[in-house]
Amino acid sequence: MSTATTHDEHHEHGPATGLMRWVTTTNHKDIGTLYLWLSFIMLLTGGAMAMVIRAELFQPGLQLVDPNFFNSMTTMHGLIMVFGAIMPAFVGLANWLIPMMIGAPDMALPRMNNWSFWILPFAFTMLASTLFMEGGAPAFGWTFYAPLSTTFAPDTTDFFIFAVHLMGISSVMGAINVIATILNMRAPGMTLMKMPLFVWTWLITAYLLIAVMPVLAGAVTMMLTDRHFGTSFFDAAGGGDPVMFQHIFWFFGHPEVYIMILPAFGIISAIIPTFARKPLFGYSSMVYASASIAILSFMVWAHHMFTTGMPVAGELYFMYATIMIAVPTGVKIFNWVATMWRGSMTFETPMLWALGFVVMFTIGGFSGLMLGVAPVDTQYHDTYFVVAHFHYVLVTGALYSIIAAFYYWVPKWTGNMYDEKLGKIHFWWSTISVNVLFFPQHFIGLAGMPRRIPDYALQFAEFNMISSIGGFAFGLAQVFFLYIVVKTIKGGEKATDKVWEGATGLEFEELPSPAPYHSFDEAPAVK
Repeated sequence: MSTATTHDEHHEHGPATGLMRWVTTTNHKDIGTLYLWLSFIMLLTGGAMAMVIRAELFQPGLQLVDPNFFNSMTTMHGLIMVFGAIMPAFVGLANWLIPMMIGAPDMALPRMNNWSFWILPFAFTMLASTLFMEGGAPAFGWTFYAPLSTTFAPDTTDFFIFAVHLMGISSVMGAINVIATILNMRAPGMTLMKMPLFVWTWLITAYLLIAVMPVLAGAVTMMLTDRHFGTSFFDAAGGGDPVMFQHIFWFFGHPEVYIMILPAFGIISAIIPTFARKPLFGYSSMVYASASIAILSFMVWAHHMFTTGMPVAGELYFMYATIMIAVPTGVKIFNWVATMWRGSMTFETPMLWALGFVVMFTIGGFSGLMLGVAPVDTQYHDTYFVVAHFHYVLVTGALYSIIAAFYYWVPKWTGNMYDEKLGKIHFWWSTISVNVLFFPQHFIGLAGMPRRIPDYALQFAEFNMISSIGGFAFGLAQVFFLYIVVKTIKGGEKATDKVWEGATGLEFEELPSPAPYHSFDEAPAVK
């Protein structure tokens, strides 16, 4: 048998069909689809856990769940959303889009691609199964600080440790694949500085993943040996240091938050030029800004630790380094605004999500600057202000860009147009409810309400009720999104060759551009 056939899923009996096609596939589009569906299932699972949290906080007092189960929910919600919803969605988009954007027939390592996906459902099943075990699911927060996760944690923590190892292995393999593909398989003439920005942001993200995933693996391995093999890395009684755990965790954790936002920058940089009908403003500055964000992300980890009693010199360094990250991020925001400036803008659904991203991600950026100021962080730290901040970055930032990407590229993926009216309803419904959900949390946080607590003082009752109502509405909007997704896959108006052209009668090709094509819409079809 020739290597040409063995390379893909063609076996002696022809290509696999039905279920086996999905299990054995090495096709980048199939694997991208699998990642996207897994991440959607995880989004709804993690969202259901958030609904438990918001239902408990609807009124002061303890009403629905045991406080320990409440803590399990906050822990599992965070882990599932970060490792199960946001990251796999971006990997799915990378699988679908990168080969087409650079003119490659597939990813560089198709079989490893299949394996790095199929590890994940087992990892998340193992993590979720702890909910049904004696001792209950881990309840130490998604940051799993020692000694809560070592000395005082239930036996189910070992399942959590193994699940985290599996997710890390999957991420590293995916990152190696992305780098190998981008560096080795670009079409002739596609130099690095001609690649679409989504490809650039993923190249940078992949290097971040390879750098920080082993750090996380180290942290959970030290946890494991502390728990079962008599070491005391994090146990002060044995000469260890619990604060060291935070240093190791955040040295992974801070680049991780940029892993969850850099691909979003690439998506927004594809969508805004399309609907402004102008080439992206400042292409090269966008590339350099992305790279500098990635480098700076390694230098700011202890801004999560201003309250651990570090020396003033340390606080000053981490404060200045943190505020420096605002510079390249600001460059990106201004470049997007400059792209829209005097463009022939139209407001189809993907553009609405992209604009929502720019506005609300900026709010998250400003609250992040506030948290980066060491003297006042003492008041903000571990309050709902932090919760509001990172949800503006991860929900109205990362998640919004993923939804924008779905609406933007789904006509290419399925051949069907989504329902424009329903897409706009989904946008406004989500945007109003997500602000009702998270904006009040800034205020209760500034007033001192601690996070991860199932009960609270009477003065916070009204804002918590408002926040919970927003939460239920936002959750419902994503169930509505599921309806839109299924409806689009099943049928609808057929998409044309150039999906986003002619919305205003302007021909896209007439515009000069630094890149060989402005967007995926103009990419040569890959046979």
